[in-house]
Amino acid sequence: MNLASIIEPHPDDAVAVISRGKTTSYGTLREQVAGMRGGLVGLGLEPGDRVGIVAANNWYFVVSYLAVLGAGCVVVPLNPTSPVPELQRQLAAIGARAVIAGPSARATVAELDRAELPVLEHVVFSAGELPDGGLLLDDLVGADPVPLVDRASTDLAVLVFTSGTAGSPKAAMLTHGNLLANLEQCQALPGRSQAADDVTLGVLPLFHIFGLNVVLGLSFVAGSTVLLIERFDPQSALDAIANHGVTVVSGAPTMWAAWAALPGTRPGALASVRLATSGAAKLDVQVQRAIKERFGVDIMEGYGLTEASPVVTSGTGLTAPEGSIGVPLPGLRVRLVDADGQDALVGDPGELWVSGPNVFAGYWNDPEATRNAIDEDGWLHTGDVAVVDDDGFLFLVDRVKDLIIVSGFNVYPAEVEEVIASHRAVEAVAVVGVPHPHSGEAVKAYVVTREGVAVEEDDIIAYCEARLARYKCPQKVMFVDELPHGATGKVLRAALR
Repeated sequence: MNLASIIEPHPDDAVAVISRGKTTSYGTLREQVAGMRGGLVGLGLEPGDRVGIVAANNWYFVVSYLAVLGAGCVVVPLNPTSPVPELQRQLAAIGARAVIAGPSARATVAELDRAELPVLEHVVFSAGELPDGGLLLDDLVGADPVPLVDRASTDLAVLVFTSGTAGSPKAAMLTHGNLLANLEQCQALPGRSQAADDVTLGVLPLFHIFGLNVVLGLSFVAGSTVLLIERFDPQSALDAIANHGVTVVSGAPTMWAAWAALPGTRPGALASVRLATSGAAKLDVQVQRAIKERFGVDIMEGYGLTEASPVVTSGTGLTAPEGSIGVPLPGLRVRLVDADGQDALVGDPGELWVSGPNVFAGYWNDPEATRNAIDEDGWLHTGDVAVVDDDGFLFLVDRVKDLIIVSGFNVYPAEVEEVIASHRAVEAVAVVGVPHPHSGEAVKAYVVTREGVAVEEDDIIAYCEARLARYKCPQKVMFVDELPHGATGKVLRAALR
């Protein structure tokens, strides 16, 4: 087996990728990937070697990704907007033997200090004048083709840097079997499967597991077309959807919120879309309603994490209640476990545990973190708190690691945020715990106010005191222009702390 084989069964003339205004058929893509596999093997790269890919959502990423996998090497997708020091640390941490730079990352990769990366032997650039020792991607694509390298399901396919279920960034080890299993699970979900005539919007970053496996992987499994967009702009994305007849849109909540707030859009802007999903962070119910009202599109919310390759639950094809993340995918087992290690009762919060063939193999060179994430029975402890209703639908409550303990009482930030967000003057809010000399921790809120609406710190605190137990109320409110977000829209609480 080999994950890269997902592009093999489809008709030669079917369109696989639209990137930078150019279309690439499955037949042409197979030829290009086979040639680049030969180029990589010709460099002396061997199965198991790590290869970094630093590229935006474009053809360069796609052909590199499939070729590296097909050669039996391990793909390490990295953020093309990362500064040099961050890329340096990540490439050093996983011992990359090669790195491939797309157009937007050319200058950054050229600045890498090779002396600090003793294992790095090859640097491949997409185009242009080559630095000393650099290689040209087109030359690799033009090499003599070689066949796919057979891999076991337990062999490592991808290393994805993630904050993990807790703590600092780690490289999550995803095997060929993990990634293929999740693709099959998604396709088996009623109403979720993609077909060859679908056109998928590829705007989620491909260095993130959501964009990599849910968008790109599912499109290639189905033989669909993926329309790659390197930078999200609300209006131009809507234009692209209409121009290319996009039928499948998966996005982060920030994307849906941008469309919900975009002035002057016509009601039929998303008329071609038959399947719309949201993940990576909690979707605001108000945004969900606004999209339905403005465009007639139902957004189905799901839940996942890198360590699960990534999808765990989905509401697609179901009459899931508002705010629900749906039900577990076929082939997965899910538990909600309370603080005493017992299964939580219906309606009671519990940490969400996951077991299945899509659960990752652990963190690269970090056995302690791996043991903390996966127990002896194979259950992945996600660090996310959820509740289940009488009909089996799951609802996220918050993350264990974001739990605030005030004088021995547990405070879930999401609960406080929901109350503050309902204030008429509040545009966005994030809540964190901060040290306190008397209570251990105190609640602190960061608030972005709506334009033209005045509000004072005491107003927010009083508003909370009228709606929450006192220990849950913020003792301090900071007004900020914006909240820090990661690439997929999650609020970076660590940055606020």
